[in-house]
Amino acid sequence: MHVRGAARPARPGAVLPVTVLMLLALLTGCTSAPEQVPRGHWRPEPGIGWQWQLSGRLDPTVDVPVYDIDGFEHEASAVADLHRRGRKVICYLSTGAWEDFRPDAGEFPASVRGKGNGWEGERWLDIRRTDVLEPLMEARIAMCAKKGFDAVEPDNMDGYRNRTGFPLTAADQVRYNRLIARIAHRHGLAVGLKNDLDQIPELVPDFDFAVNEQCAQYQECEALTPFVKAGKAVFHVEYELPVARFCAASQRLGLSSLRKKYELGVWRQACPGART
Repeated sequence: MHVRGAARPARPGAVLPVTVLMLLALLTGCTSAPEQVPRGHWRPEPGIGWQWQLSGRLDPTVDVPVYDIDGFEHEASAVADLHRRGRKVICYLSTGAWEDFRPDAGEFPASVRGKGNGWEGERWLDIRRTDVLEPLMEARIAMCAKKGFDAVEPDNMDGYRNRTGFPLTAADQVRYNRLIARIAHRHGLAVGLKNDLDQIPELVPDFDFAVNEQCAQYQECEALTPFVKAGKAVFHVEYELPVARFCAASQRLGLSSLRKKYELGVWRQACPGART
């Protein structure tokens, strides 16, 4: 959770049959082109207030318009309660790592489980194996939609920059991240890009918001500007820096920033004067 092959061109002058051109266009759209995002789902705007709680008993009383909670741990009744309180609700899921404590853990074959990602019971996934992973992620995201969530926060979306046990490339990651975005949108959900700063310029059109950890600590927050310029929220958390060290810059950049503890329980510290 907290972690720090192109086709050959045709010969000059060669003319391809129309059916081949149509097939190439279809394949390119499915693997590499930015998604044409459908209208109608939620689109959080820059600076909106939020609460991120992934552990402990859910406290629904924080006076903010957005909650981000674990999709497996909470039932539709909890989502409905937050809606009655005027909140939009984001469904946290891991889409890039296998977790041995999830109810569907046994459905992931050993062949797609790689090295540990630094968290107990978790292993990186071979995101090249979309034949295996797409139906599993579709089921997870469909669960979020059925429970009434408004959006998905897919975690571990930058495996290619880590030692996963698989030879993942940047192109593999872009294709997989776009796949996750398409699935979310098919189910009427907004979707956020988690970390993966280097690929933001390519992926901004596919995602409705961003979620970032510790960009201030590592002096990376400017990389999130494309989301804000596109009118899309950036939900940002710091764990080790006091708010005095990052809030002024966060507000200048238009980020929705919090200080949280690593366990992501109820406790939060918002920036003074932040929008709610």
